[in-house]
Amino acid sequence: MRHDGIEQLVQRSAAGDSAAFRALYMATKDRLFGVLIRMLGNRASAEEALQEVYARIWLRAGSYVESRGSAMTWMTAIARNYAIDQRRQRRMAEMSEPQVNELVDPALGPDSYLVAKDMVDRIIFCLGTLEPRHADCIKRAYLDGMSYNDLAERHTVPVNTMRTWLRRSLLRLRECVAENG
Repeated sequence: MRHDGIEQLVQRSAAGDSAAFRALYMATKDRLFGVLIRMLGNRASAEEALQEVYARIWLRAGSYVESRGSAMTWMTAIARNYAIDQRRQRRMAEMSEPQVNELVDPALGPDSYLVAKDMVDRIIFCLGTLEPRHADCIKRAYLDGMSYNDLAERHTVPVNTMRTWLRRSLLRLRECVAENG
């Protein structure tokens, strides 16, 4: 299907046209599945991710702006970002106790080390209670140093929305850490 046809299907999907969305899915699923399988490494994960990606496309179709790039590029970015999030979540889930211990400075005295380790454990637990994309934003902003603009672009939301996500997520994180302390 030509790119302008895909743009029209995205626009019609944004207006709630489910037939257009089905046509969009049929026209683009193979390419997005290929992106996901390459990034996630196995068919089962890619199939599961593909469903989530199309749910996001349906929900965000109204945010697509043709002047920023083709609809296929926009959809591929959504798929790539989702796959990256899934890989990171897998790594966090696979993080073993020794790796968690590496987050705490071993040069601390025994008492300080235990207090710091307890805090790290509470923060990791509380990050897990946040919506996954919000937890990802917190980690990227405060551990990787990503800017509001970079995060907003990555999650295809306005910068002010990203600021709100981070502020609210930090408040929830603080409350959770206090409750579990």
